[in-house]
Amino acid sequence: MINSCFSTALLALGLAYCLALPIPHDDDDDFTKEDLQLAESYLKTHYNLLSNPAGILKKRASTAASKLREMQAFFGLEVTGKLNEETLDVMKQPRCGVPDVGEYNFFPRKLKWPHFNLTYRIMNYTADLTQAEVDKAIKKALKVWSNVTPLNFTRLRSGTADIMISFGRKEHGDFYPFDGPSGLLAHAFPPGPNYGGDAHFDDDETWSSDSKGYNLFLVAAHEFGHSLGLDHSRDPGALMFPIYTYVGNTGFVLPDDDVQGIQALYGAGGDDPNPKHPKTPEKCDANLSLDAITELRGEMMVFKDRFFWRLHPQMVDAELVLTKSFWPELPNKIDAAYENPFKDLIYIFRGRKYWALNGYEILEDYPQKISELGFSRNVKAIDAAVFMKDSGKTLFFTGDQVWSYDEENHIMDESSPRPLEEEFPGIGDKVDAIFERNGYLYLFSGPLQFEYSIWSKRIVRVMATNSLLWC
Repeated sequence: MINSCFSTALLALGLAYCLALPIPHDDDDDFTKEDLQLAESYLKTHYNLLSNPAGILKKRASTAASKLREMQAFFGLEVTGKLNEETLDVMKQPRCGVPDVGEYNFFPRKLKWPHFNLTYRIMNYTADLTQAEVDKAIKKALKVWSNVTPLNFTRLRSGTADIMISFGRKEHGDFYPFDGPSGLLAHAFPPGPNYGGDAHFDDDETWSSDSKGYNLFLVAAHEFGHSLGLDHSRDPGALMFPIYTYVGNTGFVLPDDDVQGIQALYGAGGDDPNPKHPKTPEKCDANLSLDAITELRGEMMVFKDRFFWRLHPQMVDAELVLTKSFWPELPNKIDAAYENPFKDLIYIFRGRKYWALNGYEILEDYPQKISELGFSRNVKAIDAAVFMKDSGKTLFFTGDQVWSYDEENHIMDESSPRPLEEEFPGIGDKVDAIFERNGYLYLFSGPLQFEYSIWSKRIVRVMATNSLLWC
């Protein structure tokens, strides 16, 4: 990583220097000097934005624009070459300290270890966890990679190991200083002599074995990917995606993108305990099916597996994000969701439980049981749900049945449940997801969506499910 221009030794000169070198930005956004400094430092650190001692400002601005375009393309943002709020929000997220471009400092070429039996040594510990907790997290993180390759890891208590693991603060001996709490969490070097393979963790962070602070197991597993030769991935569902997201500490299965990458270097292992590795959904897959759809204050969220796509009238493309990046306490996969705009709440369902959320905050006393809404005990999950603004009722779909819930009186209608075929003839025997807009219901079943007129009570159009995502 390249030092930013805000080091203590060059503070006076560096501050003026940074402000004199323009970062292209949208005129409509009101950025502070600190925002622009953060953006320049980020591009230097992760995208090899080079200083321009000669002070050729026009060329400098062009270089900054090209690096902004590179960063925006990497994260799937709208590629404008200008700093905007969405780009700045990504820059502010905690992340790995290894650059996103592999052409300098860390990964000048594809590197891998010449042998399968590797050693590691834990040099020191963080005070945030017990030594036993750190040992367990490190061992578990290495096992993520040995499970899918022929690699074996043996711990050394003394001497020099292939992978030397340590905690440090700010400048910690490798000329790639950390930056205090949040920001850069850790970094690792690719296979090779000396620093090669070593992993360093910022001890100014709060490390944990759960969702508090930063989960050491998840960060270590990511860094060890670098120690073994992997670059960052553009796949937001991959472990090697550079931005930290808590995805749960138990039952972790290495995503398919990471498996493909590590096996390209070392080959497959003999006995993978989790042969089904999660894949990131493709929005334009002809066979795409959905899990749930809800709106949130004008933005549509389309859920699939561990992810949801964000759709907004001002967005030029659907943005795919991990559900846990917004709500770490929710399950990785949900069954149904709907918004009640009059209460400014959305409801999320998984199995026999449901959560109420005000924006991005989960309400207290949740999750609750779906039986408290009036469902019979034999209902084990909700397939889909939609709030009908005109009637104040919420429709719940469970298998081939439809339930009607009175939101104002908090009671299930006496006529519930009714057969799906009677309520919505021609839809089939199951609804995966549903939403309402402008007098129409859009019901999704497998790769098809049905546009249903509430007024005429009939299907008026059948479309591909993926057309919702502008495919």
